[in-house]
Formats: sequence, structure tokens, C-alpha cells
Amino acid sequence: MQLKVSDAIESRVKAGEISGEDAAAFSAFVDTCNRELMTHPVITDNAYCKWFASGAANREDVKHFIVQFSVFSNLFLIAQLHKVINAGSLEGMRASKEILANELGVIFNKKGTVAEDTQDTDREGDPEIVSIEGSVDGGTFRFRAAHFEWLVRMAEVLGLGFNDMGKRRHGTPSTLFFCDQLSAIYGNEDPNIAEGASFAVENWAAAGFWKQLVAGLEAFRQGEGLDLPLAFFTWHDRIEEQHADHVMDELEELYFTEDFDEEKFLAGGREMLDGVQAFWTGLNEHRIARSYQAS
Repeated sequence: MQLKVSDAIESRVKAGEISGEDAAAFSAFVDTCNRELMTHPVITDNAYCKWFASGAANREDVKHFIVQFSVFSNLFLIAQLHKVINAGSLEGMRASKEILANELGVIFNKKGTVAEDTQDTDREGDPEIVSIEGSVDGGTFRFRAAHFEWLVRMAEVLGLGFNDMGKRRHGTPSTLFFCDQLSAIYGNEDPNIAEGASFAVENWAAAGFWKQLVAGLEAFRQGEGLDLPLAFFTWHDRIEEQHADHVMDELEELYFTEDFDEEKFLAGGREMLDGVQAFWTGLNEHRIARSYQAS
């Protein structure tokens, strides 16, 4: 996955909004991001996700995975709240609130559209139906639309209950390290560090790991003959494809602000990707250890 400068930069030069020198500097910075961030192994060579996508995971593997992912999903709310509090602008705060409110169950409101099956409001909590576009401004809150509840409903099929997942006590050291890094870096008070981390997280999420997880879970579901709801993962796959289109737009806006610091941005991105890598490495080490014990 390689980042490319959009045509908007050339248009801004022609419009006199930025100079040719500024455009060249931005292009050089994008090249630096490609070298220093986009080559990180968690983006280019995620061993756990490759293995998971092969369909080799058994029931215990999948249960452990769901529990650890539920801890990440639940504790991410803390990191996102930090991002709201530490936002450097009202616009940035609102963008962070969009994510937080949607995670908690506010459905995106897409203007000019009518919700599907409006006679059954509970259907608005179905992740297969709720929108991936629009804004939480004017959106509807549904308890069942909370992302953690989607995971709970999935886990119930495997015999896991609400109190078996999502808490710090359920997390392995590597999972908790990742969650704490999210709060410290993604939610950092320094906007350059925080935005570097956010940029890195968005690119990791858009690099295809959701598709690998969906492939592995689909293979597991078919192999076990389970009615296992996968919508938490399929919904996130759909929305990350949309986010990928906005990543470069966000960087272009940020880069030309007065207080942008390239080194802090890159440092935040690198450190955040290391935190993400720790999560997947922990999962991979756990499944390898289990396979040795079984043999």
C-alpha cells in the first residue's frame, strides 16, 4: 500500500493557495511517510492475520481472538475520549466525537436517505443495515448499535457472556500494552503526535487486515456449521474502505497548517504502529504456544 499525492495539490498551486515549493515539500514528505510508516511490518507482513485468513483457527483460537479484540474495542473508547478532550480545534473535536459517538451506538445520519425497514426501529441496531456514511449529528442512538454489543452477540454463539470479555482483566499483557499506547499516543495532548498516530492507525486499518479476519471467520463459521454473526467485522471492513479515501485529504490539510511538525508526526506514527504490532504479535505467540501444547 503506497500513499500518493492527490490532484488537489496541483489544483491548489494553480489557485495560488500554496506555492510550487510547498507542493514539492509535501510530495517529499509523502515519500517519507511511505518509507517510514507504510513499510511497517504490521501493515506489510502481519503474520497472525495471514494465518487467520487461511481458515486454520479452531474454536479456542477464535474465542481467544474475540476476547482480546473485545478488550481492544472497549478500551479504545478511552483513547477516543482522550482524542476528543485533547483536540486542537473545534473541527478536530467534532471529528473525534463522530467516532466516539458511533462506537457507543449513534447511527450515522445520511441526509436525503430513508432508513431501511423504518417500521422496526431495532433493525437500526443491526450492523448489516446501519449506514457507514453521514454524521452522528442528527443520528439515532440505539443500544444495539454499539459496536461492543455486536461483539457480545457474536461471542454468545461461542458460549461467552458479557462478563467474559471487554474488561482490562481479560486482556493479555500485549493487548493491554496496545490499548495503553492508544491512549498515550493516539490521544496525546500534542496534536502532531496524535495526528501522526491517527494517520498510522487509519492506514493500518485500511491496509486489508479486516478482510483477512472476515475470511478466517467465514471459514471457521462454515467449518463449524455455526450461525455466527460476523457483522462487526464486515461493517468495519466496509467503513475502512471509505476511510482510506480520506486519509490523504486529511494529511494535505494538516501539512499546510502553521504548527505542523514533521518529526513529531512521524514519531507518533512509528510508535503507534509498534503498539499495533504488539497486539498482533501477542495473538500470534499465543496461537503458536497452543499448537505446541496440543502436539
